[in-house]
Amino acid sequence: MNTKIENKLTPVRIIAFIFVALWLVIAMFPFIWTLWGSFKVQADFFSKADWLNAIFGFHTEKQTGGFFTMDGYYGSWIEEEFWRAVINTSIVVFFTVLISLTFGTLGGYALARSTYRYAFWILMAGLIFRAMPHMTLISGYLQPFFAWNVWGILPTTIIVLVAINQPFTLWMLHSFFLNIPKDLDESAMCDGCNRFQAFRYVIIPIMWPGVITTGLFSFLLAYNDFTVTSMLLSDENETMIPAIASFLGTVQEEGKVMYAVAAVVSATAPLFFFVLFFQRQIVSGLTAGAVKG
Repeated sequence: MNTKIENKLTPVRIIAFIFVALWLVIAMFPFIWTLWGSFKVQADFFSKADWLNAIFGFHTEKQTGGFFTMDGYYGSWIEEEFWRAVINTSIVVFFTVLISLTFGTLGGYALARSTYRYAFWILMAGLIFRAMPHMTLISGYLQPFFAWNVWGILPTTIIVLVAINQPFTLWMLHSFFLNIPKDLDESAMCDGCNRFQAFRYVIIPIMWPGVITTGLFSFLLAYNDFTVTSMLLSDENETMIPAIASFLGTVQEEGKVMYAVAAVVSATAPLFFFVLFFQRQIVSGLTAGAVKG
């Protein structure tokens, strides 16, 4: 009886379902529309005469002989060598996440276990640094990078992204470490471990969900960054987001804007699979950070 009552669709539940469905449609529409349009020609996807051209592809059929075309992907990946930007992005993201998590876990653990008041002020200084606009920070790096002849290369950009991202990783991992009882450290050291061994063999295995969650946010920062990468990288070393912007900056040339549309889909699709693959760890990490250990 109670089960039937609980499963009954009340007006509140119906409204909630409608709201969630509407939110999903609104949230997914831009990507679905872009994905569909990436297989059309510019005259269809950006048609001013009739937006139905973007759906049915009348101009696409006239120009290519079919309702779908891969010209946008061929132009971006082969003609404009978008694959180079993908490789550069992979390098920047990998080392940014690796370095950020390495220093973040060590620093967050040290600050969480510290009994000195300076730990609080270090975190506050990091928070102020993180809140500053990226453009303000980059302006301070440009002059020495030019003077040392290290502007335009990937390592310097990675250093800047790590510097910008490090306060966030410290704060987030610090909060996770605070939720782990100190008794675990003390028990491990009573069994013969030193502080680092206790950290490595006891604390880190418990912290994996939090590390993965923090790593995801670090990944998104480096993956989606435009300001730092566009200011500090040369054309041959540019990452995906500046490369897409360069396609959009040449809309006077027929077809270049469709290169950008295809590149946007290529850059966005991996994020869906990445989040789906780590969804359990992400949820576990966010939950663990909200529950006091």
